Parts: sequence; structure tokens; C-alpha cells
Amino acid sequence: MKAYPDTSFLYGFYLKQTNSPLAAAHAGTMKEPLHTTELLRYEFRQSLRFQVWRRAANPREGIVQTDAEAALNQLEADLLGGVAVLAPCDLLEVLRRADDLSNRHTIAEGCRSFDILHVATALHLGAKEFLSFDDRQRNLATSEGLVAKP
Repeated sequence: MKAYPDTSFLYGFYLKQTNSPLAAAHAGTMKEPLHTTELLRYEFRQSLRFQVWRRAANPREGIVQTDAEAALNQLEADLLGGVAVLAPCDLLEVLRRADDLSNRHTIAEGCRSFDILHVATALHLGAKEFLSFDDRQRNLATSEGLVAKP
């Protein structure tokens, strides 16, 4: 595996956002399917549902349910069609690696749990690149030897 994405990259790829053209352009250059894991898939689904809840609470925030459903359906279609694949990973090993990253980075850099989990997963899976639009995650990934893209 060459590249592993975080949720911000999936948002750019599956929803219409300002970074969507960059996500699509980068995905177009990839010579392998977009790798995900059950953990990333869960966070993406949870995040979309939370954004629908935010929209219900305040119509100026979040996303509409039809957009969330379309993004979820497209990810599932891509998994079925081979555009994306679920990479198997050892969750216990990811958590151990995440705890090590947390110990070395969180107090000094303010890393959040899922930021650390995504980087730990990328490292566990042997990725060389980390796909993210989140500066904090990009910095963490780079400090651990991954190339942050796009």
C-alpha cells in the first residue's frame, strides 16, 4: 500500500467541498485503489451522521441528510467496485502504536484521538503517504516519516 487517507480526505472525495477538486485530482493519479479500514469507514459514517444532526440543530451548519446518504452510498459502491478496498489491520496493534504516538506527541502538539489512530493505522499498514487536509494530522504523519499529500 502506498497511501492511506483520513476522514478529511474522504470528505473531500465524497462530498462537495472546497478541497474536493484537489482530492479528485490526487485520486486520479493513484495507481492503486483507495485503501480504507473498518475504523476509517466507521469514523466517516459517524461523522456524516453527526453533521446531519448538526444541520437539524442549526440549518447553517452541518450537511443535509441526502448528501450524507449519497456520500455513504458512493463509498459502498466504490468498495464493491474496487475503486476502494478495505485493508485488514490488527486493531490491537494499531491501538498500541497509537498509544506510543500519543505519548510522544499529544502533550506538545495537541493531537486528537482519531488523528492519532489514522496515522497509527497508516504506519501499521506500511503506507508511505498520508492523505489528509487536516494540518495537525499532516504534521503528525510527517513527523513519523510519512509523506503528507495531496
